[in-house]
Amino acid sequence: MQKFFIDGPAGKIETVLAEPRDLPKGIAVIAHPHPLHGGTMDNKVVYTLFNSMLELGLVAVKFNFRGVGKSDGSFDNGIGETEDIVAVTQTIQHQFSHQLRDKRLLLAGFSFGGGVQLRAAERLNPQSLVLVAPSIQQTADAAVSCSNVEQVLIIQGDQDEIIRLTTILNWATPHTLPIVVIPGAEHFFHGKLAVLKRTIHSFLKA
Repeated sequence: MQKFFIDGPAGKIETVLAEPRDLPKGIAVIAHPHPLHGGTMDNKVVYTLFNSMLELGLVAVKFNFRGVGKSDGSFDNGIGETEDIVAVTQTIQHQFSHQLRDKRLLLAGFSFGGGVQLRAAERLNPQSLVLVAPSIQQTADAAVSCSNVEQVLIIQGDQDEIIRLTTILNWATPHTLPIVVIPGAEHFFHGKLAVLKRTIHSFLKA
């Protein structure tokens, strides 16, 4: 586990990185929930994503968006946060360019972080996307498409009171994207984190 700062467009970005025991299979960059509603990289869903990616043999990276924790800057409604993701990802890709089995990139995000990852995916061209209860509102004014992504996993709780299941279904239908629905799970997946982790493992292993 390493803690350090990355130079971002709004200043330093507080970052945590963990490497697998064996030669990494790729890089996973994880984005956290809404900064104005208490979202940080220490969120338990982000923690579950981080550990899952590490266990699957990826270099796992999480960070605080601008204005959160020790990161410089202030909230920028998803636009500047997209730049933060790009800066973090490109820095880590450069750092591990000679250590990876392949150049596989996975972008993951929870809630606000999932919506912003959709924006970032247009520029970073990941092979995989893992979106947990993504905030589709963050991409309403963006030409978002998952058509060029090899693997797309969307996980949604049927009792989510913040991001409604119907909202996700209506967004995913035109893109023909499958959704994994976890019965009884609300937005923060209280009591369902083990199920969330198993779902991620099963999908990515397959």
